[in-house]
Amino acid sequence: MHRVRLSLPYYEENGWLPTVVCVDHRYYEMVDDPLMLESIPKHIKIHLVKAFPKKWTSKVGLGSLALRSYFFYKRYVDQLLKKEHFDLIFFSTTEFPLCALGSHWKRKFNIPYIIDMQDPWHTEYYQNKPKAERPPKYWFSYRLNKYLEPIAMAAVSGIISVSDEYIKVLVHRYPEVKKIPVAVITFPAAVKDLEIAEANKKTLATPLLTDNSINLVYVGRGGHDLKQAAMLLFNAFSSRLAERPDLFSSIKFYFIGTSYAPKGTGLSTIKPIADTIGISEYVHEQTDRIPYFETLSYLNNADGLIILGSDDPGYTASKIYPYILSKKPLLAIFNLKSSAATIIRDCNAGSLANISDNNQSEAVVSDFLDSIVQQSNISSQTNWENFSAYSAKSLTQEQCVLFNQAVS
Repeated sequence: MHRVRLSLPYYEENGWLPTVVCVDHRYYEMVDDPLMLESIPKHIKIHLVKAFPKKWTSKVGLGSLALRSYFFYKRYVDQLLKKEHFDLIFFSTTEFPLCALGSHWKRKFNIPYIIDMQDPWHTEYYQNKPKAERPPKYWFSYRLNKYLEPIAMAAVSGIISVSDEYIKVLVHRYPEVKKIPVAVITFPAAVKDLEIAEANKKTLATPLLTDNSINLVYVGRGGHDLKQAAMLLFNAFSSRLAERPDLFSSIKFYFIGTSYAPKGTGLSTIKPIADTIGISEYVHEQTDRIPYFETLSYLNNADGLIILGSDDPGYTASKIYPYILSKKPLLAIFNLKSSAATIIRDCNAGSLANISDNNQSEAVVSDFLDSIVQQSNISSQTNWENFSAYSAKSLTQEQCVLFNQAVS
């Protein structure tokens, strides 16, 4: 969603006139954030499709928005393509089952399509994981994705990915991908979002933060694949706390919006790690998601920011740019093969700890915590000239290069 939203102001200057087809917000259960509409040019055509209401489908165990809206997308876009001419279809979503419709529209209307691999679609990552660490309904989704991904990849005309690792997997799995244009393009950064947040700051609350603490904030998904990064963070903090409780007891960690589950039903995956280390009173986890612009408000009002990375080297953090743009002290714990780690390193945007090197990581984390409590000079030293390469304007231009290749 964010890639297209942030790119909409720049497609036309690169020769592409966009039309958006998306699910009407009444049919999904994500946190609604009307401020997002302020970043979308008023003249953009937006078509809304229906979906089967979850209150009905959940009775048979079906909650996936992709599956609930699949029939409606097919019917609506079929009619749209009969009435209007389009040169390209661009799937930019993590509701990947919808991408299988690309082969149908290419066959019926001879329109090429591109898939944006924002995450792995069919993945073997969880196959050797304990059942408790697998996503909900993993048995079904694993088999569905294994069936649908080949259908989509057999006819796809181009692939954009946030990670080179995802493309390597697809090339290995589908040799025909070698013959089509592909590009690694991270999510774009948007200064406009920060401007919108600033203009509405009086209405954006941060109730979890307290005035008498040093508030270190992470907003984003949790998950068992973040355990290694969380352990590194909490072990370093525990050591510092034991050495100097007078200094480090003022630190509080906040992990917000860590579950995709409906409100009030998410399971904590970060706080239990703190419990095992004995630092429960210093760590707060709220599993419920919060609106995007409320996220920006938390980043702007924090004393420091934490980003936990996955042990999966292909993982990239879509949230990385708002963290950098907040110009707050930033600690990122990543697999150094992650594109997010590359961005932080190239832009000198924060302290970067290697998830695969305990000694290096503990030293980096400890130094960061020392600087936070001592209030030493750890203000943003970001190289903004390098950072401009990741702007929405620059990355939209890269997308359009691939669009041109796919239709040529």
